[in-house]
Amino acid sequence: MTSSPASSTAADWRVSGTYFEACNCDAICPCRRQGGQKLTSGSTYGVCDFALSWRILDGHRGEVPLAGHTVVMAGSYSDSEAGKPWRVCLYVDEAASGDQFTALEEIFLGRAGGTPLRNFAARIGEVYAVRRASISLEHARRRWFIRAADYVVVRSSTPVPSDLAVTCGIPGHDQPGEEVQTETMRVEDGALRWEVRGRCGFASDFDYRSGS
Repeated sequence: MTSSPASSTAADWRVSGTYFEACNCDAICPCRRQGGQKLTSGSTYGVCDFALSWRILDGHRGEVPLAGHTVVMAGSYSDSEAGKPWRVCLYVDEAASGDQFTALEEIFLGRAGGTPLRNFAARIGEVYAVRRASISLEHARRRWFIRAADYVVVRSSTPVPSDLAVTCGIPGHDQPGEEVQTETMRVEDGALRWEVRGRCGFASDFDYRSGS
């Protein structure tokens, strides 16, 4: 299954809230900008394994309310592959209704267009699975945590100091945040399998919307 652009008939939507991610790079992640400048290129180890999480505090797609729901994505890409396509699994809050599940799947895979497609989802080359999951997120400072059933676990409590503002392209470079060091990141789901310790993470806010 591959991701595809949204149809032009998709309902207007907007979701905003808090964001936390981890990957297997060393902090500060080479993907970040510091003081508005990207100082390095390429993943620390040539392959980026990652886990991303979003807690929606306010949002809707058309008449479908989305506030209070959570989404997690795990994936991997290789610097050596042309275009560095992502291969991912998406986990959607098991409490979502059918309409909410569909809206969240389409928004966070970029199929509804808008900010996610521009920020990151255009790089999704293959979607291994989209699953309902029991998701637990903690996006409070020094208590960062992700769990998506038994598939994904991330823990962090250690900020990484920086004299310059740090931003990440996934929530958007208009959303400054905080680099962290993760205690652990474990993913076990089909082709996505790794466990690393003492690598990097990032906490911020996000505000995604439909349209250009």
